[in-house]
Amino acid sequence: MKELYRYGLILFLICVVSAGALALINKITKPIIEAQAEENLKNSLKEIIPEAVNFKTAGGGSDTTYYKAYGRNNELLGVVLVAQAKGYSSAIETLAGIRRDGSIIAVRILSQNETPGLGSRIAQESFTAQFADKNATALEGVEAITGATISSGAVIKAIKQKSQEVLTLLNADEK
Repeated sequence: MKELYRYGLILFLICVVSAGALALINKITKPIIEAQAEENLKNSLKEIIPEAVNFKTAGGGSDTTYYKAYGRNNELLGVVLVAQAKGYSSAIETLAGIRRDGSIIAVRILSQNETPGLGSRIAQESFTAQFADKNATALEGVEAITGATISSGAVIKAIKQKSQEVLTLLNADEK
């Protein structure tokens, strides 16, 4: 019985040391990870609207996040919205740049874990390039990927829905 308590105490000490080490590593790496994520976001925003000089975070609702893009003379060029949707096997996070007139500049898939070789093709240029110069609220002419209609349909639906919300908020701000 004494031996059982000894093993229990040893196991408890191992768990305490392990948990402490994990907490310390998390505390050290968290700011670095957040800074890297912020830098990746800035690069992605610049990739969507390259002529923009400045981006300002805006948000109309609890789940609607977008960034206003301003040019050299501080004129509003458009917005970059974050659209999320549930695909076939994962959540898909997308950035879409929209001009003030409602046409799409570019679309980029930020994160997805769809089926490799099928749903993962939503991140390819052949799919995302279809969005360029389309009306963001209609998205007519964007074809879903054969064999990955759930994933590509989710991207199309999310961009369409979020762009309607953001354009409504943007028009309300201008009045």
